[in-house]
Amino acid sequence: MLKVGLTGGIGAGKSEVSRLLAGYGAVVVDADRIAREVVEPGTPGLAAVVEAFGEAVLTADGRLDRPALGAVVFTDPEKLRTLNAIVHPLVGARSAELEAAAGADAIVVHDVPLLTENGLAPLYDLVVVVDAAPATQLARLTALRGMTEDEARSRMAAQATREQRLAVATLVIDNDGPLEALEPQVRAVWRDLVERAAAAAAAKPA
Repeated sequence: MLKVGLTGGIGAGKSEVSRLLAGYGAVVVDADRIAREVVEPGTPGLAAVVEAFGEAVLTADGRLDRPALGAVVFTDPEKLRTLNAIVHPLVGARSAELEAAAGADAIVVHDVPLLTENGLAPLYDLVVVVDAAPATQLARLTALRGMTEDEARSRMAAQATREQRLAVATLVIDNDGPLEALEPQVRAVWRDLVERAAAAAAAKPA
């Protein structure tokens, strides 16, 4: 098994890269998706979030109100740390289950937005960073996600810097340009991953 960490700043295009890699045959473990699952109604995760932040972070039907929670935690580093301390262990445990089920020959891509922030790079055989300039991230967040400029800057400031992400990268995908420039890069990265997985398998003792 080849374990790959995939990360990138908000608005960098990591989700599109993840989708393309899945299409080539990667087993994608999506930390964001798991993070939503572990705070579904009735889960211990949601109960812990409500205990920490109050019922104001719930919708009328008892689900997590993500915009309300985001407004609280992305302007207060201490509250963000509190949230992460609840959610990250739950995400880690579920990610390990999915990885174990992937099979010995799989290329498992862990799609982890906060890989750099949480010092997770050593957990993987290599790290792929989807890179975009902060100005590009800002433009995408305001144009495509409907954030105000202040909201976008707040989300970006809560993450690692571009330089910090690049410092942990084994491979970098430049997504500053148009979508059509992305796929050839991802295809090349996939070929690289396949070669690395084959080399690792060949190096194992019989």
